[in-house]
Amino acid sequence: MTRLNRHATSPRGPSPLPDDVTIARRKNAVRVWFEGLRDRICSEFERIEDELQGTHRDKAPGRFERQTWKRERDPSGGDRGGGTMALMRGRVFEKVGVNVSTVSGEFSPEFRANIPGTAEDPRYFASGISLVAHMRSPKVPAVHMNTRYIVTTRAWFGGGSDLTPMVPHEPDRKDFHAALRAACDAHDPGYYSRFKEWCDEYFFLPHRGEVRGAGGIFYDYLDGGEFDRDFAFTRAVGEAFVDVYPKLVRRHMNEPWTVAERNHQLARRGRYVEFNLLHDRGTKFGLMTGGNVEAILMSLPPEACWP
Repeated sequence: MTRLNRHATSPRGPSPLPDDVTIARRKNAVRVWFEGLRDRICSEFERIEDELQGTHRDKAPGRFERQTWKRERDPSGGDRGGGTMALMRGRVFEKVGVNVSTVSGEFSPEFRANIPGTAEDPRYFASGISLVAHMRSPKVPAVHMNTRYIVTTRAWFGGGSDLTPMVPHEPDRKDFHAALRAACDAHDPGYYSRFKEWCDEYFFLPHRGEVRGAGGIFYDYLDGGEFDRDFAFTRAVGEAFVDVYPKLVRRHMNEPWTVAERNHQLARRGRYVEFNLLHDRGTKFGLMTGGNVEAILMSLPPEACWP
């Protein structure tokens, strides 16, 4: 499967950065949005835990536990930021993490070539939300969602969401994609087909010759020349996720499941591990920029197997 070079997302090329005051205001706005989205997601997922009537209903509903972390200061004593890891191990969500981080610093010389705008200045700012949910029932699809804002000598948004069913269910796939398509179409009629293709290419395991799941959308280097427009689209992606995924969970969480379906789920989780450790750019970015290792590896499932 061909990997496309998509660094240029605007026919006008990268937009120049505005003044420092405007950039600071934008950085704060995205951080506040990501933190608010996390809080809403955590509250909704805890409500789902309370509503379970099926398998494992005898267990106590799960609740998120939050752990705040800070990066070590740079040699001059400057603050390099940190984040909060929200993790829940529940009766519906076997393991779900919703992490928000806001960090800054300088890219190492060997990493600068991978990031636009760092050849002339290695400093960066990054803020984002990252969510991965591994479900107890094999009938409920696993999911990933991430959106972020990066500033070097350029600034751009990236992110997306994708669904990984263990037991394929076409209505789930259609509803998930319909929600993402609506978010895309409201901002640019070309976004959905483009970002869906990018997702299919990105979440592909070349060593196995297969995609990771049912797809979704993936985008990066989104700099259309209007911050407000790009930020509005990124918020729309988050809103689409909050709207559609809880519906899919509630659709299946009370259904019975078999040992054979559970074993199949664990094998599919193995594919998830392979992708995240071998190919995921977010994992590599976090580990190579001194991020919190536990938060970075939060995406790994609590249990998996390889036949």
